[in-house]
Amino acid sequence: MPAFTAENETQTPKQFKSMIKKNKKTSDDYKFAYVNMNWWENFNDDILTGYIEKAIINNYDLKMATLNVDEYYQNVKAQLANELPSVSAGFGPGLIKMPGATNTAMNFGLPMVVQYEADIFLKNHDKTKSAKKLYEGSKLDERAAYIAIASAVGTTYINITNLDKIIALQEEIVNIREEIYKLMLASNHEGLTSSADTVKANKALVNGQTDLIELKKQREQLLHRLCVLVGESPENSDSIERTSLDSINYQFNIPDNIPSEIITQRPDYMKAELMVEKAGIDVKIAKKEFLPSINILGGGLFNSKDIGSLFTTKNMLLGVAGGLMTPIFTGGSLVANLRLKKATYERVLQNYYKTNLTSIQEINDALVASRLDRDKMLQTEKQYNLEKSDYKYNEHKYNQGTISKLDLIQHKENLLTIEKLVSQQKIECMVDAISLYKATGSKPYAL
Repeated sequence: MPAFTAENETQTPKQFKSMIKKNKKTSDDYKFAYVNMNWWENFNDDILTGYIEKAIINNYDLKMATLNVDEYYQNVKAQLANELPSVSAGFGPGLIKMPGATNTAMNFGLPMVVQYEADIFLKNHDKTKSAKKLYEGSKLDERAAYIAIASAVGTTYINITNLDKIIALQEEIVNIREEIYKLMLASNHEGLTSSADTVKANKALVNGQTDLIELKKQREQLLHRLCVLVGESPENSDSIERTSLDSINYQFNIPDNIPSEIITQRPDYMKAELMVEKAGIDVKIAKKEFLPSINILGGGLFNSKDIGSLFTTKNMLLGVAGGLMTPIFTGGSLVANLRLKKATYERVLQNYYKTNLTSIQEINDALVASRLDRDKMLQTEKQYNLEKSDYKYNEHKYNQGTISKLDLIQHKENLLTIEKLVSQQKIECMVDAISLYKATGSKPYAL
């Protein structure tokens, strides 16, 4: 149980409650498509897929990623408004006393102003296109976040199941070492075993108990992490349900090779490509800043002493004007801005090349790890089966009285140690599969 508890940790601060609006319910289907739920069924574990689904709905990092997309969408709408005319109007009642008059008169005014920048060079349109690239990039960031969180949930969950088994095996090892120590102590009292051997047995027992405490600490921390990933309080770690490691019947077919074209479905690669396009648009915008701008201004004024006749033609005053402004001297800011955008384009282009190579590397690394770790696990399983056969042989010898109980339980400890190694390597194979899933953008080729 965690030492720290906090009540109402997810409540909204009072000063912000008025700013929160209830959004319309939208479908979350696209979020599940991001993480490719069909792939997670390869683990054949409904509990795991349930945690993935829960994280998709409740994880706070994913909620922020989705809200970030909406922010960029509103930026696009704000920039699009610059391509359209703006209209403003007002209403002003007032009292007027004319020179020579003995009384004051009521007067009503309704001014209207229309402004529009004629975008004949498509500068504002290009700015909107640039903003749209950022919006599209934010959607790819959202997809990458969902893949990353799903991978984290899967990795954390299977590591917890591994620690469950490792802890159970370690507890057996500690019991065996405790029994060995007692036997050594009894033999030492009878003068059959040296004090040095007894001390070694005691040290092995203490080391085993220390390792057990460390394993339990790791499991508690992973349980806390899984709670946060699925949007729950770490206080609920004791209620985290999971299956046993031996019950996870994962089925992955590791392909011999993966075509390099698979990187084109990775969200980071797609975003890097988008950012190159955006940087190119920004260079065009910087060039168009040297061109003149054409502004059209229209105004209207309705003014009357009687509000009932305010909108008559005799009380109306209209005007239209246009102007052309071109930069002549800006202190070099336009030239500097153009050079800046060109430098940014080159940097973004180099990042695109780097992302290309890094993507290929990550896929190849995950593929090699999946293949070799599988081969290593098979060899370790053979070693475990041989150790198991050897233990049965020694158990038979013990029943015949040819070896001591101390020798038998030492062989038992060796068997448990190999079994721990088999469990760890089984987990490594599953983690490799998740790494390949993540490296290929949630759609592993031929898996």
